Amino acid sequence: MPPLHPVPDGPTAGHSERSGPPNPQARRMAGLAALATVAGGRDRIPVDCPADGRHLGDIPRATPDDVASAVRQARTAQRGWARVPVRQRAQVVRRFGRLVLDRQSEILDIIQLESGKTRTDAFEEILDVAQVCRYYATVGPDLLRVHRRRGAVPGLTVTHEVPHPKGVVAVLSPWNYPLSLGVTDALPALLAGNAVLAKPDQLTPYSCLWAKDLLTEAGLPDDVFTVVTGIGAELGETVIDHTDFLMFTGSTRVGRTLAARAAERLTDFSMELGGKNALLVCEDADLNKAVPGAVRSCFANSGQLCISMERLYVHEQVWDAFVPGFVDAVNALRLGHALDWSHDLGPLVSSRQLETVRRHVDDATAHGATVLAGGRARPDLGPTFYEPTVLTDVDETMRVCVEETFGPVVSLYRVGSDDEAVARANDTGYGLGASVWTRDPGRGRRLAHRLRSGNVNINEGYAAAWGSTDAPMGGWGASGQGSRHGRHGLLKYTDAQTVARQRGQSLGKPAGVGGERYARAMTVAMRVLDRLAGKG
Repeated sequence: MPPLHPVPDGPTAGHSERSGPPNPQARRMAGLAALATVAGGRDRIPVDCPADGRHLGDIPRATPDDVASAVRQARTAQRGWARVPVRQRAQVVRRFGRLVLDRQSEILDIIQLESGKTRTDAFEEILDVAQVCRYYATVGPDLLRVHRRRGAVPGLTVTHEVPHPKGVVAVLSPWNYPLSLGVTDALPALLAGNAVLAKPDQLTPYSCLWAKDLLTEAGLPDDVFTVVTGIGAELGETVIDHTDFLMFTGSTRVGRTLAARAAERLTDFSMELGGKNALLVCEDADLNKAVPGAVRSCFANSGQLCISMERLYVHEQVWDAFVPGFVDAVNALRLGHALDWSHDLGPLVSSRQLETVRRHVDDATAHGATVLAGGRARPDLGPTFYEPTVLTDVDETMRVCVEETFGPVVSLYRVGSDDEAVARANDTGYGLGASVWTRDPGRGRRLAHRLRSGNVNINEGYAAAWGSTDAPMGGWGASGQGSRHGRHGLLKYTDAQTVARQRGQSLGKPAGVGGERYARAMTVAMRVLDRLAGKG
């Protein structure tokens, strides 16, 4: 799977030459790697902890043949799974969510080790999985039942809509939220009666493999959730060619490539892609809430969050109060890594990700931007640490203004009005997330409606919209197509079939009735039906 924006380092193929005494962690990682669906004798890909470079283990480097074989197994398993009553499928999903809560300490360690994120950021993944499981296990059976629809002729035409599973759904997930994005898109697909072929990013494969193990424990039959591990660029085309639906989270560049391939096969897809998200601070904002809220929305997961804020538009009337408070709060963040709750920011996932952040900051400062906080790497802490960074005096000639950084960097812009803030926030091809801070709920709604973004939070950075699982979450423009969550997040994994039964008179022109007479009669009937509908 091509990784999330931008593409991180690709590991070197082949067997790792590193060695050391066996330990429980190494045995656990080896056991998870054994759950990947591949033939024997494949090359191995080393997986390292980004915080300190330690070797965590090796995963199989799957081939296109492995993908094709895994899909064949999944198709066989899917036919039996689709026959399981939907309420029983929902119970598997619900049990999985409960098991994740029960076993959270185990998966928190895995997430932290392979992604480098803090434990608090890792715990957000636990909450997300539990929320998605509870939501779809509750509403899914009703959404997936056969629904009665209005027939062509009231009383004579009996029409039903029947949802059918797509078949085998491919879920290509990124490295930044390896459990949450590795499984929450798969859960509604499974509930709908599909099998899932999961391809996690090669940097963070273990969380998805752990989820496979736990789904089996929750009662999911073998091969209904299959995981292949390997290099995305080597497997992406084959995945699309053999599956029936593609769910991809990643960069806009890679998304366009995959969409073109899916279009060739007329394979349906849903994608969440890049963003350059904007946060607006109005002159009436409660700064006691806006300052910590903005810090969290900019630097959660070290800025490696598709819906984190990278541009802050601050009204000139509160600029002198907001900016110092924001900078002080950023400088107080604790940078580091440990398998506990002691840090606020972890490292970037790879040296390539670090280089992107460094390049954006260096380009901005070379062209006149001012660094108010951070602005440098911290190799003393680990190979890919970078300080949380605040910039001002940024303009459109600088890469950090227009390109997604996907790291702990935010730019501040002074604005004089709501109109200016909205215009500048909308001046991008992206449309994923936005945030508005104001004491006036009506003003907040009006501003939100003017922002060209699929998700807008008022007096919250990103979590309110993301956590509202009953509502769709997706991007506009270059930020994606389709959405996760809500009704669409489940029904997109189905094909809708219309079954209509006609009673009594046929809908065709009766024998012996002239065409003109038939047309007049039907016109009168349409007018009557329209008047009756208008009175409803």
